[in-house]
Amino acid sequence: MIAYLWKNREAPDFLSKRWFVVWAKRALTSGGLLKIVFERARLTIRGVTVGNLSVVRGVDINGRPLNLKIGTNTSLVGPLHIACHDIVEIGSHVTINSGVTILTASHSLSDPKWLSFKKPIYIKDYAWIATGATILPGVTIGRGAVVGAGAVVTKDIPDYSVAVGNPATIKENKRCMDLEYNPVIFCAPYEAWVGKALTR
Repeated sequence: MIAYLWKNREAPDFLSKRWFVVWAKRALTSGGLLKIVFERARLTIRGVTVGNLSVVRGVDINGRPLNLKIGTNTSLVGPLHIACHDIVEIGSHVTINSGVTILTASHSLSDPKWLSFKKPIYIKDYAWIATGATILPGVTIGRGAVVGAGAVVTKDIPDYSVAVGNPATIKENKRCMDLEYNPVIFCAPYEAWVGKALTR
């Protein structure tokens, strides 16, 4: 990540007005960049796969960290809780906001012994999971799908659909299908180094 930022850094003329602005921004955001670097390192040591340039902060992982795979250019900013009792695959260019809970295990209400079960969760590229949403075991969130704030997702959400409510239901309107944004450009420490020119 650091190598990428350095290689692709904005390089204004030495001692120009822009040069001073860029380096002031880098100095002011250096603490935030270090927090991102250390959090990525901590998660990687625990066995989480974190794609290039993804920002992961304030994530509480319960279960097996090896089950969590995060794609590139994805933003997970907590506090949020991920129960990794089964596979959780989060694609690239995904945004997951604070207060989200992702659960891969629960208990069967039809079982007299109340035994637990587990199922994987897949969150495809460009999905957006808004503040306070809950994703239940066995769910796939489609490419570009949006889960509204506070929604409780019990079933798969198709590509580019918008789901809201408890339990979440699909709204008729769909999201734009020509998605090409990069959510990590809003991360100040990255923007200070490369501006808005992060690769897709």
